[in-house]
Amino acid sequence: MIAKYLRERLSWILLVIALQLLLLFIAAIDPAIPFMPMLYIVFLSLLSFGGFLLIRYSKETRFYQSLTAWDDTYDLNAIAAPESPLQSVVMERLNEQTDKFRQETSQLVAQLEEEKDELMSWIHEVKTPLTAMRLMIDRMGDEPLKEQLRLEWLRIHLLLDRQLHQKRIPFIENDLYIEQVKLEPLLIQEIRELRAWCLQKGIGFDVALSVQEVLTDAKWLAFIVRQLLTNAVKYSESSEIRVQSGISAEGQAWLSVCDEGRGIDAKDLPRIFEKGFTSTMNHEDHAATGMGLYLAKKAADSLSMRIGVDSKLGEGTAVTLHFPRSNAYVHTLGM
Repeated sequence: MIAKYLRERLSWILLVIALQLLLLFIAAIDPAIPFMPMLYIVFLSLLSFGGFLLIRYSKETRFYQSLTAWDDTYDLNAIAAPESPLQSVVMERLNEQTDKFRQETSQLVAQLEEEKDELMSWIHEVKTPLTAMRLMIDRMGDEPLKEQLRLEWLRIHLLLDRQLHQKRIPFIENDLYIEQVKLEPLLIQEIRELRAWCLQKGIGFDVALSVQEVLTDAKWLAFIVRQLLTNAVKYSESSEIRVQSGISAEGQAWLSVCDEGRGIDAKDLPRIFEKGFTSTMNHEDHAATGMGLYLAKKAADSLSMRIGVDSKLGEGTAVTLHFPRSNAYVHTLGM
């Protein structure tokens, strides 16, 4: 800040020095003016000017130093009071711009909330005809056509479900209910939903659960598992998907979904949880959205869970959910 202050006052400093040099020059060429007393006067003037700069430095920079240290809370009370007319102009503009920003932000937040509510309402409304369609499909007699329609129905259902949960994730803390969740019924339900897709692709499931219960939120765990199973089915063909659970050496419960699909290239592994990232290979695969693992990771983070991925290209992928030993929500809810 000292260097900036000196640069700001450089023209004034140069003017004072130039005036003192002019006095010395006049004393040097005019015999009537004694040079040594004039040199002494110039020395005292420059010394006084240096002291004046030092005193003014702390006063003139206090306002700007508080601006530099200003955090992102937009609290203008954290800024030092202006001590000059120019600083007052800056403060007035800051007040105006901050008020305008807060107003615009409030309007945008309200607009986003309205759009979110409309979308959520639309999704819930669409679920009613979808349910009716499912019942109609189940009553059909043409089995090949029934399976095709079930598959297309499932794709629409999964897309709507993902969109619904994507909008809920930012407010997930308001929607959590931590309890002991039985894994087997949850997995059976999710696998049953994917039945039409699995039959079409010739995929089976091998479920072996050493751990039967985990402490978490059932609805959000189901969503995470749904994304893992959907990914496993999407990238597998005529193979078996293994679902296992157990306890790690550190005492953490885990649940893994292992497929024998195309796998993930090693260079892509660090990016698989990024929003919208699909792959550096197979870009012609338009079915991939890059949202499944991203949303699963966001939900898992809110549940204090960790997702690990082990994959080799051409050999399959194993995605493991690691449940916390001591869930933070246990203390919050007094369980």
